[in-house]
Amino acid sequence: MEKLLHTPEGVRDIYGNECKKKRKVLEKMNDVLALHGYNEIQTPTFEFFDIFNQDKGSAASNEMYKFFDRENNTLVLRPDITPSIARCAVKYYEDEDLPIRLCYEGNTFFNTHNHQGKLNEMTQLGAELINDASSAADAEVIATVIDCFLAIGMKDFQIEIGEVDFFKGIIKEAGIDEKTAGELHRLIHNRNFFGVESLIRDLDLEEDVKNVLLSFDQLFGGRNMLNNARKLVKNPVSLEAIRRLEKVSKVLSYSGYEQYISFDFSLLSRYEYYSGIIFRGYTYGTGDAVVKGGRYDNLLAQYGKPSPAIGFAFYIDDLMTAISRQRIIINIDNSDSIILYDIDQQKAAVQLANLLRKSGRRVELIRKSKRKEVEDYAQYGRKHHFSGMFYLISNTEVKIYDFVADVVGQALVEDITYC
Repeated sequence: MEKLLHTPEGVRDIYGNECKKKRKVLEKMNDVLALHGYNEIQTPTFEFFDIFNQDKGSAASNEMYKFFDRENNTLVLRPDITPSIARCAVKYYEDEDLPIRLCYEGNTFFNTHNHQGKLNEMTQLGAELINDASSAADAEVIATVIDCFLAIGMKDFQIEIGEVDFFKGIIKEAGIDEKTAGELHRLIHNRNFFGVESLIRDLDLEEDVKNVLLSFDQLFGGRNMLNNARKLVKNPVSLEAIRRLEKVSKVLSYSGYEQYISFDFSLLSRYEYYSGIIFRGYTYGTGDAVVKGGRYDNLLAQYGKPSPAIGFAFYIDDLMTAISRQRIIINIDNSDSIILYDIDQQKAAVQLANLLRKSGRRVELIRKSKRKEVEDYAQYGRKHHFSGMFYLISNTEVKIYDFVADVVGQALVEDITYC
């Protein structure tokens, strides 16, 4: 039988320096979330199917990995973490009416072959701000996203901001039925504006409504676009959506972040739980947004706690691809050292390793094989990015290999802690 050394389709191994860089990026972004007052929360990798079912606006049933427990309950590997956070907020913060800030990192799972070339298992890092319905909260969350980008050394990125209520206001004003509205939503979300034109051609709509629906391919840009959008609509819901985006833009300008944002009313999500402002973060080197987020004021009510909320999630694997292609330097700690010893120096080697670890140094303790030369271990250290190697010549003397400076020296064991 052939050994199963490869992974299934849609998943991959991450190891070595790539894994270290990913961990470093997560560390930097978690530091940003902590500075903004977010508290970590961990939710299970799998939950009951009803937490994520499509009635709550999450992924379609056929896109989830499903299985059963002993009681025959249907369980799923989470396709999305936001519903899990909503569940937790209702369970643990039921009586809290002041802002709750929660952040997380974890893997999500999609069981689909049509996922734009993405992995089926992806790492997400995100945050949720609950119990705050203000435009100030919208701006704060977007500013946090921008700070995360800047913290990892990324400067060429853009946050596109839309408003679901702009679209909903038009649909309500026109009296478009739910089925047709859903099809329009799908077409605009997919940027299929020819499809939009074909669909509304035969609808009994007023000309001004048709004009605004046909203008979605042009409703993107800076703050001036918001003024143009205001001229196209009359209904109060859409006009309020425009005013809210203007408020968000103003608050972001206080941090000097205008250069990172633009507006796009054709920005609609595949997740139905988004209810207001919605945004995507793009950078070059990847074909899709590396961060997605928005307001979901109606989701928590489905779990028993009517509360406004807004959040975002970074798609870390896509972000790492962009970092690599942009050649952004992520400094990782390759300060690990090797202590190599012959059996006669085992006691001295163990004691030296314990001493170095107590001082915060990271060391691998390796007993030398008689079948290998010292240079074999030196090559191993260079290949796997160790900073250096200590080879015990005797219980009191050590040969030092500095792989960074590419030099070899010699010292007493008692002096190693100063090296």
